[in-house]
Amino acid sequence: MKKKNFATSKDKKDWLVFTKQMGSITPKDSDFLKKEEVKKVKKLDLHGFSLIEANKIVKNFIIKSFDGGYNKLLIVTGKGLRSKSYDNPYHSEKLSTLKYSVPEYIKHDEDLNTKISRISKASLKDGGEGAIYIFLKRK
Repeated sequence: MKKKNFATSKDKKDWLVFTKQMGSITPKDSDFLKKEEVKKVKKLDLHGFSLIEANKIVKNFIIKSFDGGYNKLLIVTGKGLRSKSYDNPYHSEKLSTLKYSVPEYIKHDEDLNTKISRISKASLKDGGEGAIYIFLKRK
């Protein structure tokens, strides 16, 4: 016959005291968030803009975001699936879509390069191949 282990009255009291203090216990991730500065993210969607308009908007967006103290930007360019470049065989698909031209514009603009630390592709939840992240330097 197996011996049954019952909790003693002292164990029950200790457990009750412990559970009442659980309100002050923080999840593991919250300690990390306190150490790391919570990063602000600002988003810009370029669907429907021409290349010239998009470049002007992107430049203003990056400068204002840098001045506003943002660390990370999300720029949605789209994948270019409905681009009119497919109708004209003399236009390159890569040069006519914002997906390729906006990051190139940013990389070659000297004023923007002083504010940007890096550019990377966005995760799938933020747009995947049709979006980019821009990480800004600190002021």
